[in-house]
Amino acid sequence: MSRLDDYRRVAIPGAVDFILKLAEQVKGRRFLHVTGGRLGGGAAETLRAAVPILTELGVETRWEVTGGDSAYYATARTLQAALEGAERVLSEEGLARWVDMNGLNAKKLDLDADLTLVHDSQPASLVSSRTSGGRWVWRCHFDCSSAQAGPWTFFRRFADLYDAAVFALPGFEGRLGIPMYIVPPSIDPLSERNRDLTPREITEILMALGVARDKPLLVQIARFSRVHDPLGVVNAYQLVKKHHDVRLVLAGTADGEPERLELLSHLLEVAQEDRDVVVLELPPEAHRQVNALQRAATIVLQKSVRAGFELGPAEAMWKGKPVVGGHAGGLAQQILTNVTGYTVHSVEGAAFRIRHLLNNPELIPRMGAAGREHVRRSLLITRELVDELALGVHLTR
Repeated sequence: MSRLDDYRRVAIPGAVDFILKLAEQVKGRRFLHVTGGRLGGGAAETLRAAVPILTELGVETRWEVTGGDSAYYATARTLQAALEGAERVLSEEGLARWVDMNGLNAKKLDLDADLTLVHDSQPASLVSSRTSGGRWVWRCHFDCSSAQAGPWTFFRRFADLYDAAVFALPGFEGRLGIPMYIVPPSIDPLSERNRDLTPREITEILMALGVARDKPLLVQIARFSRVHDPLGVVNAYQLVKKHHDVRLVLAGTADGEPERLELLSHLLEVAQEDRDVVVLELPPEAHRQVNALQRAATIVLQKSVRAGFELGPAEAMWKGKPVVGGHAGGLAQQILTNVTGYTVHSVEGAAFRIRHLLNNPELIPRMGAAGREHVRRSLLITRELVDELALGVHLTR
């Protein structure tokens, strides 16, 4: 049985057969993905599953990663933040170093393919070194519609060299002079982060994390960053706590950035004063822990005030949980209000929706079941494979 066949039991009927039909049309073609790293969720998690599947289907698929010195990574991070709309200062020297380093990457990597998909901003300038006759696509997983003007003008010199660009949602795109397509991201239901766990596994993982399950759990998993508003989550929890005996778990990474470390230390102070607030700093590869926390949650929160297409809500809905999220970015596309959860605009709104669910406990499994079905239809890797193969058929005809 092929790896793809494993998805028949979780995907919608006919999805796997459709993938097989599309793969026939690009059999023998060479696909190449280039990213800035192999770890973490998002694009990297999808590629970990998709690359072997496509290769098995006769579409020769490779995955290359760019690298460089600390200055290269620092500029790449700053550039990405500026393209996402944050106020950042980029030096001409730093940007020139980023371009030069990607020039060196181009010499080291095998970039010969019929279709080359370059993900996000770190490897994006590789396109200026293209030599083969294949098609090049820039795959943007973040919202660059409100990019800072100067950095976007600089970046667009490279983006316009691609044959096409792919964005996660309508409205996430910046101004470009090339064809643009929409392919929403997806989750891999069979990955370590999303696969089924036994009740015993969940209990053991939570015990190791020091999370007791003697009361309803409100769980938010996101980087400790102001855009995900963990302090707003704490304030919402405190409003709920006046009426319901609940526990709040905030889990995520601080990435070593000063602003995030300051936020994390503030949250740890809150946790010291209130034993029902649990703050967990997890490494990026803590997939089983994230899985267990989402499965143990009563309600999952994602109170982002600015967001790309965060897949946390999709992961939680796949595990049958209602989600209360911020009305931002891709969250509003994933969370169907009154069906799979609620999107909110304020701390008070979040507290109101959490209390509503706790006061009407029959809604929790009903919304959870609707959320799982919504993800099955729209947000599984099988749907993204269909989109990617269809794009491959179209661009390499």
